[in-house]
Amino acid sequence: MSKLYLVPTPIGNLEDMTFRAIRILKEVDFILAEDTRTSGKLLKHFEIETQMHSHHMHNEHKSVKGVVQRILNGETCALISDAGTPAISDPGFLLTRACVENNIEVDCLPGATAFVPALVNSGLPNDKFVFEGFLPVKKGRQTRLKLLAEETRTVIFYESPHKLLKTLGNFVEYFGADRKVSVSRELTKMFEETKRGTATEVLEYYTNKPAKGEIVIIVEGKK
Repeated sequence: MSKLYLVPTPIGNLEDMTFRAIRILKEVDFILAEDTRTSGKLLKHFEIETQMHSHHMHNEHKSVKGVVQRILNGETCALISDAGTPAISDPGFLLTRACVENNIEVDCLPGATAFVPALVNSGLPNDKFVFEGFLPVKKGRQTRLKLLAEETRTVIFYESPHKLLKTLGNFVEYFGADRKVSVSRELTKMFEETKRGTATEVLEYYTNKPAKGEIVIIVEGKK
């Protein structure tokens, strides 16, 4: 039966790949990958020989129509991102929406995603939370920070290493020096680290020890 599978891939540790994910990737007619070179290593490790095509933020608008047509013609497709669950700050939404609009069944497998372990091990309330992904780089950044300063739920951000100090500085400025923050980086990898403290303390820590790797920031909501 034709279908779109959204298949999570490990965010670092290959042991986090599920048996079901491996089976689906072997069974589908073709795989869409964010970066075929990165995903090629993963497929090779698990001896998956399924045909793979590139599907990323720069070509997804153009490729969606063709992919939908292939599925309508009876093929099954799996979408994977470089790491984690597709469509979470990665390509996937446009294709999923197009499939839903064309009455194509969509099946998202459970699996790795960076913000869940970062949230759970932060020690901050996780009964209610907001996922913000990456903050705007320039336009709209100040407006977004002012809005989020009033948010009472725990807030989740993704950030790159070279922008971490700027973002933590923004938190001190807009949220207050004493707002609790937890920074998790390199989750599931050898040098995994979580630093917890006030916005000022965490900013000072990473000013003296520049961060590397993938980063998730968890920020306490306004009391």
